[in-house]
Parts: sequence; structure tokens; C-alpha cells
Amino acid sequence: MNTQTLTLHIVGMHCGACILLTELEATGLLYITRAVSDLKHHTITVEGDFAGKSPEAVAAELTGVLQPHGYTVSADKQAHIQGWADFKVAIPVALAFIAAFVLLQKLGIVNLVPGGSVTIGSAFIIGVVASLSTCMAVVGGLVLSMSATFAKEGDKVRPQVLFHIGRLISFFVLGGVIGALGSAFTLNTTASFILGLIIAAVMLILGINLLGIFHWSKRLQPAMPKFLSRHAYGVSKLNHTLTPFVVGVATFFLPCGFTQSMQIYTLSTSTFLQGALTMGSFAFGTLPVLAAVSFSSFSIHDRSYAGIFFKTAGLIVILFGLYNLMNALVVAGVILPLFSF
Repeated sequence: MNTQTLTLHIVGMHCGACILLTELEATGLLYITRAVSDLKHHTITVEGDFAGKSPEAVAAELTGVLQPHGYTVSADKQAHIQGWADFKVAIPVALAFIAAFVLLQKLGIVNLVPGGSVTIGSAFIIGVVASLSTCMAVVGGLVLSMSATFAKEGDKVRPQVLFHIGRLISFFVLGGVIGALGSAFTLNTTASFILGLIIAAVMLILGINLLGIFHWSKRLQPAMPKFLSRHAYGVSKLNHTLTPFVVGVATFFLPCGFTQSMQIYTLSTSTFLQGALTMGSFAFGTLPVLAAVSFSSFSIHDRSYAGIFFKTAGLIVILFGLYNLMNALVVAGVILPLFSF
């Protein structure tokens, strides 16, 4: 075997989920034995016996594998396109979304104050935004990978249903476990302030990454330890009756910044029920888009308006992050409340 190494360039990487997904999908090609993605430089280094294939040919084959997830691979570095024109639509849409959120908050339906409680409505909305972001790419990848495995046997509906049931149950139960663990700690004002800052920082980083403008922010993205994520993703390759359910459960441990920020917050709920309702509502918010991915050819990445879509989501998340930051400062007594809601 003549082992070679190639470093190729990827367009479409945003977060730690992208690293995991591109590496695992790349090694799905028979002649690639190892793949390492670099979020900072937007590259993927692959090793294997290319049998005389040119870098362009390998890049084209990798693109064929990764394109359904929103990535393209090339032998040469591609110029980064910020897509500033997308903001002409993204800004008004994001502001309209936030205005609706403020209205719901005034009606007492949602609440994002760190010192208080994230309501079921708030968790659901965050789940909706998360499902529309690239941070859920790895979950969508799991769905597509699992679908391909079971579609070969003509079983298309049952695995998808089991996957979503497993996902909802795991988020509810494990969210409750996190909430119960949080009951062992009493959060004073300082701890609540620090928790609020962490949540705000995670959301701001997520939002900036979604804008697709500043490459430096991607290295700040928090991520689940890769060995856990790899095992969770690897389960999708198994062909067993209960595999879809197990894969749904495993998504709780995948590298999604939104999920991690909600898990961090859930520690402060201090009860099993509140933690379960928080994480369960978040998972339920992600359900519509993930179900569309499961049962149709729906894909945000394949649409011409993907840039507008992600920039809108980024702006919404940034505004949520700033809102949490402001309220963390209010809880700590650093600033006075700027709004009456």
C-alpha cells in the first residue's frame, strides 16, 4: 500500500461539529484511512492510497460525500466570501424576530433572565434557532447517515421515528439528571453572575460564527471531547433494530454549542423536573427541522438563500447573548435594568 498525504481546503466549516462530521464522512471513502480537519485554516488532511488520483480528483470525490452537509472541497484555497449583501434581508428579519420575542416576554410566555428561569417557551425558541444553524450539522449528518443505512433494506419511516423518540426522551431524562445534580450546589449571586456570563459568551461566539465573517472566532467555539462525539456518531453506522433509538439518545453528547449552553443553564434549575422540561423543550424546538431532514430532501445548505438564513440566525443568537449578558450584569448589581421586561 502506497500511503500518501494530501491537505485540501474546505468551504462551509463553522464549528466543532463541522470538524467531526467532515473527518468521519471523509474516512467513509475506502481509500482514505485517516482524516484530520482544521477549523482555523479550513483544511482537511487526508491519508491513504490514492492510486494515482490527482488532488483535484480526491477533492471532487470528497465534495460528493460532504456536499449534502453543506461543504465543498478543493485542491486550492478558495477566496472567503463574506456575503455582506445578505444583511439587507437578515437584519430586518432578525429584528422582527426579536420584536416578536419581546412581545411574548411582555406577555409572560418566555423569559431569558439568567437569575430567573428559562421557560418552556424560551427553551423551545432557542431549539428552533439551533436547528436552523450549522451547529446542528452533525445531528443532520447522523440522520442522513442512519437513513442511508436502513434505506438499503427498504425501512425508511420506523428508524426516523425511533431516532426522534430517542432524542426527545434522552434530552428530557438527562436534562432532569443535570438539573438534579445542580440541586447539590447553591448558586449565590456571584455564581449566578458567572453562569450568566458563560451562557452569554457561548451564545455570542455561536452567533458570530454563524455570520461567517470572522474566522478567528471559530477557534473559540466550545466542543464536546472528540472521543465522545466519535463514539456517538459511530453508532449510526450499526444496523440493528434499536440503533436509531440509541443514535437519538447519543445526540445529547454531540458538539452543539446551543445544546452545551442549555446544559450549562440547566445546572441552575436545581430540580429534576425543571431541568427535564428545559432540555426537553429545547429538543422539541429542534424537532420540526430535523424531521424535515429525516423525511424529505430538505437541506438549508442546498438553498441559494443559505447565507441570509445563517446570518439571520447569527444576529438573533448575538442579540440573545447580549440580552443574557445585560441581565447577568443586572443580577450582579453592576448596572441598573435597562428594560422593564
